[in-house]
Amino acid sequence: MKELKESKEVKRISLISVALASFLTPFIGASLNIALPPIGKDFNLNAVTLGWVANSFLLAAAIFLVPFGRLADIYGRKKVFALGVLTFSGASILAGVSNSATLIIASRTIQGLGGAMIAATTVAILTSVFRPGERGKAFGINVSAVYIGLTLGPFLGGILIQHLGWRSIFFFIALAGLLVSALVVLKLKTEWADAKGESFDYTGTVLFGLSLFMIMYGFSTLPGKIAIILLIFGGILIAIFIKHESKIENPVLNVSLFTGNKFFAFSNFAVFFLYSATFAIGFLLSFYLQYVKALSPQTTGLILLSQPLIMALFSPVTGKISDRANPVLIASSGSALVTLGLLSFSFVNGNSSILFIILSLITVGAGYALFSSPNTNALMSSVERKYIGMTSGTLATMRRLGQMTSIAIATLMFSMIIGKNKISAENISLFIKSIRFAFITFTILGIIATVLSLLRMKSMEAKNEFL
Repeated sequence: MKELKESKEVKRISLISVALASFLTPFIGASLNIALPPIGKDFNLNAVTLGWVANSFLLAAAIFLVPFGRLADIYGRKKVFALGVLTFSGASILAGVSNSATLIIASRTIQGLGGAMIAATTVAILTSVFRPGERGKAFGINVSAVYIGLTLGPFLGGILIQHLGWRSIFFFIALAGLLVSALVVLKLKTEWADAKGESFDYTGTVLFGLSLFMIMYGFSTLPGKIAIILLIFGGILIAIFIKHESKIENPVLNVSLFTGNKFFAFSNFAVFFLYSATFAIGFLLSFYLQYVKALSPQTTGLILLSQPLIMALFSPVTGKISDRANPVLIASSGSALVTLGLLSFSFVNGNSSILFIILSLITVGAGYALFSSPNTNALMSSVERKYIGMTSGTLATMRRLGQMTSIAIATLMFSMIIGKNKISAENISLFIKSIRFAFITFTILGIIATVLSLLRMKSMEAKNEFL
């Protein structure tokens, strides 16, 4: 009886801690979309540089997610999780007191390290605590917390920015992070380390980090000449990394999960393409609503919350359903719905109504609610326990790489169509053209994500692994 009570208490505290931490990074990301125009004015930045205020976080997170997932498997998921929340909070304070673009980008990079520790362990902790058959509901609640962060980001962030300035969003999130840290340290006493005693692959970690940096930085600097060189060297390092990982006993990333498990591979790549197609929606629409429609940060935030609000409301429901029905089919239908919403955005122009924007956001939000929790439930139930942290880190890496690719596509369109000029009344028509080209590209990526998700239905893993 006592063990059962303790088990319930561990589940309750774990879910609360993880859900609160999962709120932090999307909140600051969504708030930052509203804050970018004021930050640009304060530091006199162009659109490409402003893209790096967002991208610096994503790049750091993408590089370190898999290594931190592996470290969590070896040394303890709670330890890495708690350290991540503290790092994220400290970096938020530093961002709030930044007096230059360089310092705020550096602060966002450190935030990315903390965010990597959080993202690499949240799903792994829930998988460690909850049994198959009840994980979908837990994942749904956690995903709902993410989307609540996305919902309150534009809304509460818009209010804070309008009345207290853009720095206030960083101080707010720092305080919230410190409260989460206290809860974890004082209340969560259990630890999970299913790969304890195994060695850590430092060589693979360096190869992985350098290759991702070259590829993502190179992609974001297209069409510059240096971009091609970086992409080539990044590709070479990826090949060396894969060869290295396939030969050692305890790799930082078990590449056999990709080569030997089609379900695992298709699930991760579907996440990458869908996030590549959607993450920049808030980034682009924030500029569109404030520059083209001349709306305030607060009003812009209210409009943008329509997407994550739908996601927050329905994710727990779809997660619970995925415990009883085929999660692959649910996730695939969600991906298709997201793509439909992206297609509608490709027709946006200067005369598009606010109702059109809201309905398109709701469509994307409903699709994501169907995709996220069922996809996570199916994937995390298909691997051995000792790979839970690695799988969580890999899944989060795919999300971060997708997010960064999405922002990179948006900034690439700015760079090719607007150039290094600041967005102004004189080039609004070019700005709208760049948005439309971005959404056409995103629609294609959404189609690819849907196809990859459906391909899992034909694999043996898709038939036998999900629970």
